[in-house]
Amino acid sequence: MTNDTLANQTNTTSDNLSKHRLPNFSAGPASIPTEVLAKAQAELLDWQGRGVSVMEMSHRSADYIGVAERAEAKLRQLMAIPDNYKVLFLQGGASLQFSAIPLNLLGGKVADYLTTGAWSGKALKEAKRYEALGLGKVNLVASGKENNFTDVPNKDSWQLSDQAAYFHYCANETIHGLQIFETPKVDAPIIADMSSSILSQPIDVSQFAMIYAGAQKNIGPAGLVIVIIREDLIEEASDWCPLLLNYKHQIEKASMSNTPATYSWYLAGLVFDWLEAQGGVEAIGKINQQKAALLYDAIDSSSFYHNPVAKAHRSIMNVPFTLADSNLDKVFLQQAEQAGLLNLKGHRDVGGMRASIYNAVSLDWVSQLVDFMREFERTQA
Repeated sequence: MTNDTLANQTNTTSDNLSKHRLPNFSAGPASIPTEVLAKAQAELLDWQGRGVSVMEMSHRSADYIGVAERAEAKLRQLMAIPDNYKVLFLQGGASLQFSAIPLNLLGGKVADYLTTGAWSGKALKEAKRYEALGLGKVNLVASGKENNFTDVPNKDSWQLSDQAAYFHYCANETIHGLQIFETPKVDAPIIADMSSSILSQPIDVSQFAMIYAGAQKNIGPAGLVIVIIREDLIEEASDWCPLLLNYKHQIEKASMSNTPATYSWYLAGLVFDWLEAQGGVEAIGKINQQKAALLYDAIDSSSFYHNPVAKAHRSIMNVPFTLADSNLDKVFLQQAEQAGLLNLKGHRDVGGMRASIYNAVSLDWVSQLVDFMREFERTQA
């Protein structure tokens, strides 16, 4: 099959798929661009005339190594990743990095953790396990628990350590809908969990010592985690560190110490191509701001809906909201699904509703949600 034929087939498939796609506001695994799914479908049985699917290829083959290298190059371009950073495509999701980070970087020192929601809290809890093994100390800088994770603790209250091995925080808390937009100003190397905010707006990678992100929100399907780490942080990991979690080892093996999540890696590359076609991270960032503004305006202009997060830290990716009468929650969700608006149920820890509006969620989908919310309020208030 020629490239022109494949492109035509992809366009036709994309148009057909679009007719059957419903607005999906899932927090993750999340919506993937229709164009990406169409291209993957077109190539599923026969990748570029090779007669095999990408998921059937050896990860050691020249063809697949080309797929992997191209995906990394595209990500570096999209994020303007400096040359002195390594990029890893690993497995286990972001949660496995909660262990990998202290096992690689704690090194008998103290690590600072800021907790602003469920995911940064889980990272702290996991790091404490290695403190108990005597691998170093783990310091809670500050916690937003007292305000139910609706705001970031005031910087004046932070208890930072002297000469910390690293400072860890979560840039966007998916469950609570809280986002830290400015990089914290601390002296320690900064490590950020960007699972639900990566590629959603421009960032300066050089401000971070390490960025990691699970794929299943803005990158592609579940099963993959990306680690972007500055070269000077890569040292010998502790003796407790499993080989597959050892950053130095994985760098030496080009993320292929064992068989990687090959199809997820391939699909991530297609998402990077799609993002480039949208105009890159800067362009998608403007669209994301529009989507968030539209939804928050609908919430704030109503006494029927409520978002508890401090306005300066409202996430542009995950928008939780409650109804004035929680007895209407089930009715809202039932009617929303009947209207073709999927996966709006809030996380069990906070209840209510949540609309995750990642890159692949269109402005039109958000408009449909807002129209539904206004009609529901009109009939139920």
